[in-house]
Amino acid sequence: MASDQDTREKLLDTATLLFSSQGIAATTVAAVARQAGVTSAMVHYYFNNRDQLIEAVVDERVCLFVNSIWDPITGGESTEQMIMDIVERMIATTETMPWMPALWVREVLSDGGELRERMVRRVPLAKLALFAENIGRSQQAGTINPGLEPSLIFISVLGLTMLPLAMARTLKNRPLLPALNKAALLDKEVLKRHIKALLLHGLALPAIARTDE
Repeated sequence: MASDQDTREKLLDTATLLFSSQGIAATTVAAVARQAGVTSAMVHYYFNNRDQLIEAVVDERVCLFVNSIWDPITGGESTEQMIMDIVERMIATTETMPWMPALWVREVLSDGGELRERMVRRVPLAKLALFAENIGRSQQAGTINPGLEPSLIFISVLGLTMLPLAMARTLKNRPLLPALNKAALLDKEVLKRHIKALLLHGLALPAIARTDE
């Protein structure tokens, strides 16, 4: 027989998957119970109400993702390494949390997303400050483009990483947009290579690849 903790974890996992696949607004307590194979009363036994269930998903599932991204940052890394390590961690974490990209795009990034305000309250401000200070120092040292806005760089990293990962999930079982290289969208090593090239070199050829003028 499953323990109380096992049942609670199953309910959280079920709610998280449903939130990701169909949205929080469309997911009722009854739907979570039905998918988990329990009664609605059982859901209310572990979570007093739907709002408490959502809060638990944020604290015990979504924040695990956020913490895995930010906790290793010390501020003393090279700027390029710091940024690329964030990309690596985002992509690696979605291996164990494949629901994260769709949930993030649907419920955090989108207008009206039910997790937006909840996540704003949980932003790791100290780590964000270290991130921006690191970039600022590199700009002053002349090693990073001074035209970049430090506060927008992480937003750019999020867009370059989470949107393709969410799109790959959509394309996986649908023959949409045949002109796109579907295999590339589904290959995380290709995604990492693309993000690194775009972040570090933009559309210009790396200096090593340019012909002498």
